Amino acid sequence: MTTPPVAPLDPRALRDAFGCFMTGVTVVTTKDASGRPLGYTANSFTSVSLDPPLLLVSIANSSANLDAFTKGAGLAVNILSEDQKDISTTFARRSEDRFANVYWRNGPIGSPILAGVSAWFDCTLDRAIPAGDHTLLIGRIGAFEATPNPGLGYYRGAMMTPATVAAELPAGPNVVLSAVLQAEGLVLMVDDGHGGLTVPMARVGREGIQAALGQLIEALGVTAGAGSVYAVYEDAKLGLQHIALRCAADLCKPRRGAFVDLSRASLSEVTDPALRQMLERLADEARMGNYGIYFGTHEAGRVERMAVERMAKDGK
Repeated sequence: MTTPPVAPLDPRALRDAFGCFMTGVTVVTTKDASGRPLGYTANSFTSVSLDPPLLLVSIANSSANLDAFTKGAGLAVNILSEDQKDISTTFARRSEDRFANVYWRNGPIGSPILAGVSAWFDCTLDRAIPAGDHTLLIGRIGAFEATPNPGLGYYRGAMMTPATVAAELPAGPNVVLSAVLQAEGLVLMVDDGHGGLTVPMARVGREGIQAALGQLIEALGVTAGAGSVYAVYEDAKLGLQHIALRCAADLCKPRRGAFVDLSRASLSEVTDPALRQMLERLADEARMGNYGIYFGTHEAGRVERMAVERMAKDGK
């Protein structure tokens, strides 16, 4: 059976796909020599390069499936969505057939793609590099898809989703929500009322962050996911708490504002210094596909990188 031709990758869409998710829970899949699907819950996943498009995952050298992954033709990285905790558990435990109760299909390049995931990357194996008690698998991306489904994360020993994170954030009339809506490498910007640009914002009432975000997205006339926390900071002078959520959106013509590139010219029109600094960070991080969360004040703070904790002995 021949593999159908695969369309060329869109670099901007690939950059967005790398960055639309907090460091996520992933299931890495391949097939053995007989065509049987194999997979494990990964303890690391990162983008390596956009040109050529490369990503990296690791597998324990003690894994029974090590040869299948290091000597096979390819692999796929499936970023699980927030309702797939059971799948992460299934692929982190010993099992004769982890795919028995999981819907999947062959990806365009040939590795198993799980149904309902937040994103997937189907790759050929570029190289396998021994590194201590693990082996690094570098995949060359041949096809990918990112969906609006919020991703499942694992942070500081616990599963987390954008919704659960947002539910723990403060609410009230002194809380301002900023929606950083990204689509194909662009960000939605609106008039700030003072001759400059800003991102869409809304005061958060008793209904909470997610409700405020939903109302804001609906008013803008765009389609976007729940997003993940990108910045939390306080403006003591105005007595305001700012919360920025970074959301994957579909490119469209919104009711207000427009999607623009984060170029130096665009950023020069952002009149709020703190927002301009946040968007400058976003532009830098988008190029690398490596995002963090800012905590602090309107003037100073820190960026904390999220890392996936080891969930299991990979692939055992």
